[in-house]
Amino acid sequence: MVNMTVNKRIFDNIEKEVQKKITGQSYMINRILIGLLTDGHVLIEGVPGLAKTLTVKCIAECIQAEFSRVQFTPDLLPADITGTMLYHQGEFKVSQGPLFAHIVLADEINRSPAKVQSALLEAMEEKQVTLGDHSYPLPVPFLVLATQNPLEQEGTYPLPEAQLDRFMFKIKVGYPSESEEIQILKNKIMGAGHIRTEPVAELKDLEEAKEEVRKIHIDDKILDYIVRLVNTTRHSEKIKELSGYISYGASPRASIHFVTASRAVAYLAGRENVLPDDVKEISKDILRHRIGLTYQAMADNLSPDNVIEILLKNVPTP
Repeated sequence: MVNMTVNKRIFDNIEKEVQKKITGQSYMINRILIGLLTDGHVLIEGVPGLAKTLTVKCIAECIQAEFSRVQFTPDLLPADITGTMLYHQGEFKVSQGPLFAHIVLADEINRSPAKVQSALLEAMEEKQVTLGDHSYPLPVPFLVLATQNPLEQEGTYPLPEAQLDRFMFKIKVGYPSESEEIQILKNKIMGAGHIRTEPVAELKDLEEAKEEVRKIHIDDKILDYIVRLVNTTRHSEKIKELSGYISYGASPRASIHFVTASRAVAYLAGRENVLPDDVKEISKDILRHRIGLTYQAMADNLSPDNVIEILLKNVPTP
């Protein structure tokens, strides 16, 4: 049995504290919390003005994590984020970049070319940065939360597949509802933006919660379901409705993230075991950036989300 009452309550408190400043966006908050619980990086896609940056900053303040924000631009250099070696008084010294933080916000990540984006690859996978002849470990925890605008095409660079695959989730943040937008205006009038985010947890609480998540039971039938979902993206001919629509499928990282993230979903729901619905709940977030669509799919106006819906409908649930 997993005793998760105390740390589960902490995550409830984090969400309540963030929502003092953020109206709505419970989906984005939930997915970032799952990322924290699983050491999974999150790519956040949404138009400007949806409180993406503010949400990330508030969550970092809630857990007293060191927060760093990097504005990605076309003239950004790899050394601007990783750091570099500086010659000082006859010797080289390490100057660490903003990547050396617990939570790193890569704002508008698709505004920098692949040369800069590739500087994140080692950090995201190996949790270290190599400067000169030595590798330096990054703080624990270490999480990259990146944002990108889906509307703009000028001055942007598509993320390489290798970079995309290192993000556990790609989440899509939409506009607020009318009632939420009214509340946003009222909060603005009342000065809610000046409310200070209070810390409600410490990093050690997060580490304890991670250990509890790893103890969440996941049945072999659920593991089999996850593998069948991922494997079908590589062999879409198995499903008649998907035939000719997928050019490449998800990597084994998708299966791994399904296991870790579904455990976190169960944990945040207060359960000690993973259900098939937990897997379904995160399926679009895990798969939408890991499958490639053919020209035929695009000609038929199918999005990755449409393809995943067909996948879920046709792969039998345990």
